[in-house]
Amino acid sequence: MYSEKVMDHFNNPRNMGEIENPSGVGTVGNAKCGDIMRMYLDIDGQGVIQDVKFKTFGCGAAVATSSMATELVKGKTVQEALAVTNKAVMEALDGLPPVKVHCSLLAEEAIHAALWDYAQKNGIVIEGLKKPVADIGEKEE
Repeated sequence: MYSEKVMDHFNNPRNMGEIENPSGVGTVGNAKCGDIMRMYLDIDGQGVIQDVKFKTFGCGAAVATSSMATELVKGKTVQEALAVTNKAVMEALDGLPPVKVHCSLLAEEAIHAALWDYAQKNGIVIEGLKKPVADIGEKEE
């Protein structure tokens, strides 16, 4: 069973859509379940996330974790956003069934992929950020 918060974020997702000319965008997916998340970040000159949007193709838990992840990073600094873990997303949603934990991992990975894109576009290094494994549609080298 899903918590009330999961159902609320699935039925009334926050920050859904896309940002034109985003500071960073990250797309991640899980081939096993078919969930795909794309996260868009608008980051100001002080490194604060002013706006965040997402598009998710997947199950209800994938939509809910995407929605909650955007709520957790909006208004945060790049470093604070980097610290948002899948565990934090799950806790904020009052838990997920074990078979849906991978959705919270995708949400964390989407944040990191968007931050990586932002760092690449701006020629900066974000302490503690690792290169994403491979974005959807990107060939691994």
